[in-house]
Amino acid sequence: MEVQLYVYDLSKGLARQLSAQFLGTHIDAVYHTSLVFGGIEYFFGQGVQTCYSGMTHHGAPMEIIPMGETSLPMEIIREYLDSLKQIYTPESYDLFLHNCNNFSNDFAMFLVGKGIPDHITSLPQTVLNTPFGQMLRPQIDNAMRSITQAPVPEQQTSLAHTSASNTTINGFSHVPLPVFESRVHNITSLHEMEKLLNLAANSCAIIFFTSSTCAPCKLLYPAYDNLATEFGTKAMFIKVDINDAYTIAAKYNVRVTPTVLTYLKGLKQDEWSGADERQLRSNVNILLGAAFPSHPHLSRNVSNLLHTNLHPVIYSKLPPLDKLIARMGDAGHDPVITTIVSFIRTLRGSGAIEAPLPPLPAFARFIQSSTTSLPAELLFTALDLLRAALTDSRVAGFFAEEHTTNIQTIRHILAHVNCLGADAPYNLRLTTLHLACNLFNSQLFIPHLLSPPISAALISLITSALLDENHTALRASATTLALNLAGANHKFRMRTLERHANSPLNFSEIPEVEQVELLASLLETLSTEKESAEVVRMSVIAVGWIAYCAPSGGEVSDLCKAMDAGGTVAGLEKTKAIQGRDDIQLVREVGNELLEKGW
Repeated sequence: MEVQLYVYDLSKGLARQLSAQFLGTHIDAVYHTSLVFGGIEYFFGQGVQTCYSGMTHHGAPMEIIPMGETSLPMEIIREYLDSLKQIYTPESYDLFLHNCNNFSNDFAMFLVGKGIPDHITSLPQTVLNTPFGQMLRPQIDNAMRSITQAPVPEQQTSLAHTSASNTTINGFSHVPLPVFESRVHNITSLHEMEKLLNLAANSCAIIFFTSSTCAPCKLLYPAYDNLATEFGTKAMFIKVDINDAYTIAAKYNVRVTPTVLTYLKGLKQDEWSGADERQLRSNVNILLGAAFPSHPHLSRNVSNLLHTNLHPVIYSKLPPLDKLIARMGDAGHDPVITTIVSFIRTLRGSGAIEAPLPPLPAFARFIQSSTTSLPAELLFTALDLLRAALTDSRVAGFFAEEHTTNIQTIRHILAHVNCLGADAPYNLRLTTLHLACNLFNSQLFIPHLLSPPISAALISLITSALLDENHTALRASATTLALNLAGANHKFRMRTLERHANSPLNFSEIPEVEQVELLASLLETLSTEKESAEVVRMSVIAVGWIAYCAPSGGEVSDLCKAMDAGGTVAGLEKTKAIQGRDDIQLVREVGNELLEKGW
């Protein structure tokens, strides 16, 4: 999909004519920019706004610059755009420091891996560098605000959202996700029937054939309506009056009423006739049980485990930047490092609103090359800068979807450190663990983190650190990463158990063989850890999340039985590592209720 930069002159030519006279320097235009793809224009003014391309209140663009191609699916683009909306709010707009061009630059960096032209982003500073620019700044900002933050005409806003949400890119359909409603769908055409059954293709559907002249049918109406109210978010409840929909009755060969048909995962499951309310409710319950099978863990009392905070642990501490750069030697003088350090300082000092994105593609190339240009004992300095930058969701989003094969930068780092193994310097191993934890700062990363090869690389990193008997900090950081990984996997599994046909998921759990490897490492840690109560507690939670609702008879449950996972966890209650009533209850839940009795 082609991405274009639309460039406008907010001064309508006046800047070119009068700038030298008023500012003492020549400027070509007061630039406003937007990004256009899929026929929709995205820009920042009164928050993040959209409309049909070329239909903003700014008129025709003075220039259209091709930015390149993006192959990102729209759902990924929308997720990243949502993260930008938290930074580019209506209140945060500043003509000189936080404007449409900063937004276009950040968004373009994500979409095509490069920013917009420098002469556009540098214009505000060019103006402020003049004596009159500084003096006139408040007046210029106030004069332009009504133009830069004018609302988009309502019809353009609604049309843009409709158009954007019905785009198809790379085979992905981007029609808005269907929402099941807790009601009965009364239909009269085959087209409606096919549409509703398609929506229920991953769930189930109940079709009630009735007739306006059928007295027994009316006896079932209240029960059917109540079932739709109770279970309508899980199943599709359809009612067809054959007097008004003869073609539907003919297609499904329905000759008597009431007749009920049920469908499971797109296939016909059952058919019966008669006005028996108990039979209706019983069959619907059986159908829902088949569509959403219950797991024995769901009946276990593990409230402490399930109420544990699922937010990932992020290492946000600011490193001593001057010392870090000094240790990098000549590499610390690289221009990209200067811009990254400036970005991190602004980010921590003034927040994301005041910190426009640096050239991330150049930073990615620097990080990749640093594994050979920096000695192993100094490589942590470059990775610590990346760790600090990843606390910004825009940076994390870029590295999740950077425009190289298989998220190359992160893969490259993890592979390099794992290849060094136990021979890797302590500070490099610790920094890499913290960096890996910060990857969870972006939801865009989660599909990659739960899938090979990244999932395997993370587990290898965790396992190696857990086996290190000499460094408690390494084991604690590895357990934190395990907690983040197990928590993300647990959230996905819960969504899988609860998902409806209207909630498709575009990624899967960690492969079971990798879950087993991670679980075995954590259980081994619990059987040997003597020093850190923090490591023990996090390990218990991670074990619980990996085991909870894992398939009965699968590799995870088999490992738990083979390694006596229940006995290992339950036995912790007698150790000094478990302190406090809450931790004791957590150990009892995971050890006894979940691992011993739950399978």
